[in-house]
Order: sequence, then C-alpha cells, then structure tokens
Amino acid sequence: MDILFVIDKIELKYFEFNNLVTNFWFIKEFLERGNTVHITTNNRLYLRGTTAWATVYNSYTENGNIFYKKESLEQKIDNYDLVMFRPDPPVDNDYINATYILDFANTKIINDHHAIRNFNEKLHAILFSEYMPEHMVTASRDKIEEFLAEQKEIILKPLNKCFGSGVMYLHQGDPNTRSIINGMTNDENSVVMVQKFIPAVKYGDKRVLTLGDTVLDECVIKLPTSDDFKFNTHNDNFVKKGILSDTEKENFTQVAKKLNKMGICMAGLDVIDGQIIEINVTSPCYFIKEINNNFCTNIEKKVCDYILSQANIKVG
Repeated sequence: MDILFVIDKIELKYFEFNNLVTNFWFIKEFLERGNTVHITTNNRLYLRGTTAWATVYNSYTENGNIFYKKESLEQKIDNYDLVMFRPDPPVDNDYINATYILDFANTKIINDHHAIRNFNEKLHAILFSEYMPEHMVTASRDKIEEFLAEQKEIILKPLNKCFGSGVMYLHQGDPNTRSIINGMTNDENSVVMVQKFIPAVKYGDKRVLTLGDTVLDECVIKLPTSDDFKFNTHNDNFVKKGILSDTEKENFTQVAKKLNKMGICMAGLDVIDGQIIEINVTSPCYFIKEINNNFCTNIEKKVCDYILSQANIKVG
C-alpha cells in the first residue's frame, strides 16, 4: 500500500531514532511489511483547484531505524491508499485548516478528520459522563466557586491546550481561588472544563487504548513527578505497567464502540480510579516502547494489522 503520515513538525525535525513517538513504530512496521510510506506536516498540505495535494518525503528503514530522504515530492492525496492524520494538538486554526484541505481528499483517513474536528478531547469526554468524575463546563466564576464548595477539591482545564498545559488544582479555602479562576477563564470569557479532583491521581493515571470496537488489554500508568500532581514528562521513570480491570474493560469497550462509530478508531483514554478524565483522539500516544517492554509483546503489529484492514474499506 501507499501510505501518507501527516505528523507534527517537531516529529519531522527529530524523525530518526525517536522511539518514544507512536508514529515511529507504525511507520517502521509499515515499511518493514513492504509498504511505501511518505511523511508530511499540516503546513505542507495544499489545494490546487479542488484537488488536495501534499509536499511529502519518502521514508525508509536502515539498521532498525527510520529515516527520510530530504528531497521532497509533490503528490495528490488521493494517490494514497491510506492517510494517517496524526499531527499533535493543540487543535488550533492551522490544525483546523489542514482538516479543511482533507475535505477535498477521497481516501481512507485515520482518525477521520471530520470526527477530530468535531471532538474536543476534554469537552466531548462528557459523551461518556457515566464513566467520568463530577464535572461542568463553564466560564462563570460563581458557578465554579459553587462547584468548588460542593466538591472541596477540583481540577480546571483549558479546552484548547495539551500535554497537561494550564491544568490547575484548587482546594476550598485556597487564597488564590479568585485569581486562578479569573486567569483560567480569561475573566469569565473562556469556558473551561471543571472536574472533581480524584485523590488517586497520586498513584498516576492509566492510559487505556482503544482500537476499533475493542479495548487493548495492554496499558500503562503515567506517574506524577515530584514537583507536579500529574504526569508531565515522557520518561521511563514515570511510566509503568498497568492492569486493566474487568469493569474497565467492559465499560470502556462501550466507549470504543461509540468512538469508532464516530470515525475515531484509535483513542487513548486517560483514566484515574476507573474514571475517564480525558479522551485523546488527535495523535494518541500508544506508549509502544513501554508496553512492549512490560508485556513482552510487539503491540505495533496488532495495531498495524487493524489499520491495514481498515484501509481496504471503501470510502464514501
């Protein structure tokens, strides 16, 4: 197959030897199976008339690592059997504009760019409220203060940031309460996700992986650092093996089925104490290196089997 990966600009800059990145493992696996894999970035997608094009680079393997040829090519996106749309958030104007360009393509795209465009990773977790902690989405200082009085400890999250950026913890009686709420909401102009604080976060949050209608048994726990209440660095010292409970498997399979029906066949659920706090759909990290080491497996093979099977499904 001919496959196009739309990756993040920073991933293109550090393309080689970057086995912390999920795309590294997928691209390597696809290449080793004899597929042609080109790479590009959001800003290299473009339209000529009503035809979607991309400036791309050809990738290849050598001595167990992946590289790309620095000479660029101009390719119609419809020439590819599959597009893996995996630039990192935030989903800003440049990201949205890239999805608009893909509206003019007629090939299989994973995850579906329409679905990603319509799914906020923090806000739309509410579609699965029964598996979430108590929450609300608001810009109102009064409503947030009322929620804080009810819950005693809360988390506030901006809707348009990523990798834990801007996430704040508040406890009842905090002398900075008013300042933090005003700053988070831009003086009541920007809505934020407000969630009940889950004390078990001190033991880490679990990354649960969905693939089509299923939940993978393999998962990891992301541990908080000594200077933060949450995971904030991708480092072996802060990632350990996780175990998926029967209840989590049953509950989150329902989540996977609904997401898949929406066009999101690959997602990463962030879970604390069995409760979803966020659903990653843009370029969900599958922690492949860590899972392979902890479970003595090659999970990228299972995932790529599924992806290739989806590329054969008729588009439109």
